[in-house]
Amino acid sequence: MTWRPPFTPRVVWLNDDSEDEDEEEKEVEAAPASQHEEVQEHQLLQAGQWWAGPQGEWLQPAGTIPVGIPKERGDEGTGLFPTLGSGHAPSTGTPSPILRPGRRGSVSPPAPVTGLGCVLQPLPQPLSSAHAWSLPDPSWELPEEEQKQEDTHVLHNPRAKLFWETVHPKDCEGSTVELAEAMTEGQSYDAEAGAALLDMLVESEVSTLKQVPRIVRCIHRWFMTNTDESVEHSLDNTLVELTDAHPHDVVVALLRCAPSCDRAAAAMWRMMVTTSMTTKKVFRELLCVLEDWPLHSTSTCDGDQQDVLALAATRALWEILQMPRCPRGLKVYFPRLLLALLFQVVYSTEQMPDEVDTFWRECQEEGGLPTSPSRFIVLTVKALLCRLGYRLVAFEVERKRGWDTLLHAETHHCAMGLLAREIRVVSRHLNASVASYLVELLSRNEPRCELPAMAFLVEILASPGPNVRAESFLQLVPRYLQSNCSMTRSLLLKGLNVICDTPWMVPKMRFLVQRLTDLLQDADMDMVRMTLSVLRKVVRDPSVPISTPIALQLAERLQPLFDNESWYVRQLSVSIFKKVIERVANDGKKLLKTLVHQSLLPLIFHVFDENKAVAATCRDTLLQATAFLKKEKLRQVVLRDQQTEAIGECLLVECRSRAAEYLGQSLTYVQSPQDSIREAAIAFLGVLGQHMRAQPEKFQLVYDAVQHATKDSSPYVQRQALHTLPLLRAAAANGSSRSRLQELQSQLRQAWRRRRPSLWGNGWLCCWGSAQD
Repeated sequence: MTWRPPFTPRVVWLNDDSEDEDEEEKEVEAAPASQHEEVQEHQLLQAGQWWAGPQGEWLQPAGTIPVGIPKERGDEGTGLFPTLGSGHAPSTGTPSPILRPGRRGSVSPPAPVTGLGCVLQPLPQPLSSAHAWSLPDPSWELPEEEQKQEDTHVLHNPRAKLFWETVHPKDCEGSTVELAEAMTEGQSYDAEAGAALLDMLVESEVSTLKQVPRIVRCIHRWFMTNTDESVEHSLDNTLVELTDAHPHDVVVALLRCAPSCDRAAAAMWRMMVTTSMTTKKVFRELLCVLEDWPLHSTSTCDGDQQDVLALAATRALWEILQMPRCPRGLKVYFPRLLLALLFQVVYSTEQMPDEVDTFWRECQEEGGLPTSPSRFIVLTVKALLCRLGYRLVAFEVERKRGWDTLLHAETHHCAMGLLAREIRVVSRHLNASVASYLVELLSRNEPRCELPAMAFLVEILASPGPNVRAESFLQLVPRYLQSNCSMTRSLLLKGLNVICDTPWMVPKMRFLVQRLTDLLQDADMDMVRMTLSVLRKVVRDPSVPISTPIALQLAERLQPLFDNESWYVRQLSVSIFKKVIERVANDGKKLLKTLVHQSLLPLIFHVFDENKAVAATCRDTLLQATAFLKKEKLRQVVLRDQQTEAIGECLLVECRSRAAEYLGQSLTYVQSPQDSIREAAIAFLGVLGQHMRAQPEKFQLVYDAVQHATKDSSPYVQRQALHTLPLLRAAAANGSSRSRLQELQSQLRQAWRRRRPSLWGNGWLCCWGSAQD
């Protein structure tokens, strides 16, 4: 009978349409043989694969390279696969594993094809509609000598069958595992019988097994000691079925027995993640370990509560990433795997327990690994990005030295932000997935990941398109505004600034106005600047009301910021103050007038601010304040005259009772770092001194301040002081003569109010009597 090429066993299928596998099998079994040959020929032509010709020779379309044939040592060509010409069979040995019809997924393992028994070679190519060597033909049978080999399959091992028939059902699991362990050691070594025992045990009682970790250790030892290539696939299905039924116990047990991921463990991991029925379960369990640094506390079905090293899971993931094909579960859990690894880097830079150091030294004995666990984790992050198609992201972060920045505890949050900015450009879907998980993570209030998670999330929020996670982010704000970490609060405010750029989100931020107002008293001016930026965007929205208590607090806390050294802070604080005046509730206007009165003179001085933007904002706010206080004359003077003397004279006429308050404010502004403001303050003191000439002590304060300004470093201030001094001297001279006259008038008034007899002693009686005559 004409020889036909084999096909890949079901246990290593990588087809994403895993839910349709059973239906495809039924269709294949029900189809007639002729139809199978037509489908086979059609699919092989599409895939450019080998097939058997009429004379038994191997055929292949010219210029194609067979998919899924592992490159053997010594083969010519480069890459993972050899370059074979047409007319040559890919192998001259026995056929590849054959799917046995008697059991779902059972495998007959021929020598030349690799499996878990030969762990240093890649897995075969999956069977799918686009990449298939052949479709199963129900009418086709193996050659006679191959049939003999099939009859000696491990399922028919006489020693295993004899034991299985005699063992008591109650002692079945323990006795079987014990005997299988014995068959992998010492003089009683029998790889085929041991595999057959484990295979029978898992097939018959997989759902009720209670010693899964022990079985996993036995399977691992079997793979380490097996040297018989004819049975190298014997436990493939056993491992897959055991993992499908007990994913947690299998993953944890393998991490415990082989934390450094030797060659047998690496092959077991690849088999488990390659099969569609277990790939998601395995990655889910690995994630649970990866996310706990440095140790993951857990227990298995046998009661073992030994902790698992998170770095051991990273080591296993590294081996999985070396596979030629990307497992389906890796794509599903990519966002969480990426973040888990990034946080591992952060944690490892801050905390490196002794057990981690000891474990890593053991891993290094195998060779080829970095000296630092942190650098190994970074390598794993790069491999993960490249495997999932984000090679450009990894390159850009490398070009900007982001990976080196990630390795330092003081700067890791900067590297997280850099990586997030690169990711948000390439994938909108990935942005949403990462943002969702980060919000969930920050909701747990884990201090260790607070700063890096916030740095990553803030950059993701700035991604283009509708921001579906903004509302969830807002729920985190009240908690993290009270964080002890100033950098976390700064990042939070940066995120709020991003959200404010979305108009429909601003009304939902009204509950944050009070908390933002409290931040204006923070000692960190960068924090205050960012808070002002958010507040300005919130209060200018007409749909956000400003209640009376908040308006009063804002007006009180904004005024000290009018004199801040940062022009941006000055402009923001004055513009918000203007909005408060405009939008305060009617019941709060009377209470706000006192604070507005206090702001008049600072606003007048800052009309002459050196920064034109601040000067313009202060002028607009001054006009709004005079209108609010109903000082129409002062408002008109501000509109038509830009001279300090004219504005100051009108202010003192309108608010004569506040002259003493204005004196204190003016003396403060004489010390301003801006020359233009000091010049305006000296000019105002000249006007104020003329109004205080009858109050010697206060007048003297004014005179001394102006006289001291004659030595100012600015020639403009000196000139203004020299111009003001003569005016003050003239006012002082006029004030002294007028004061003597006022004193005599005061004595006369007091004497007139007294009784007439009291005037005799002062010589006033005759005058008084003559006046009456």
